[in-house]
Amino acid sequence: VQLQASGGGLVQTGGSLRLSCAASGRDFSNYFMGWFRQAPGKGRDFVAAISGSGTMPLYADSVKGRFTISRDNAKNTVYLQMNSLKPEDTAVYYCAADATGGTIATMWMYWGQGTQVTVSS
Repeated sequence: VQLQASGGGLVQTGGSLRLSCAASGRDFSNYFMGWFRQAPGKGRDFVAAISGSGTMPLYADSVKGRFTISRDNAKNTVYLQMNSLKPEDTAVYYCAADATGGTIATMWMYWGQGTQVTVSS
C-alpha cells in the first residue's frame, strides 16, 4: 500500500483545513486508516482512525469535536476535516494504513510522506 497525503497549509487560529490521503494498492477497504501528527522535537501522536467500512471512528481527546475522519472506499481516499484549529495543532500530519489499527504509531504498517499544517495565532 502506498499513501500520498495532501491538503496541508497555513491557516489562522479558528480556521479549517481538509487533509486527504490517497492510497494505491488493492483491498483498500480491508485496512484501518489513521492520521497521526508530529510537532518539532516531539513523538508521533495519534489523531484519528477509522475502520475499513467507515464505521467506528476514533479520536484523540485533543481533537474530539473539532476533527472528523472519513473515507471514500470507491476513491481509495481517507480525509481529515479539521475545524476550529489552534496553534497547538501545528505539526506534520501523516496518514497511515494497517490491518488492525490502534493508537500507537509503531503498530501501523504503511505510512504516507506527511503534510505540514501550520496554525498561526
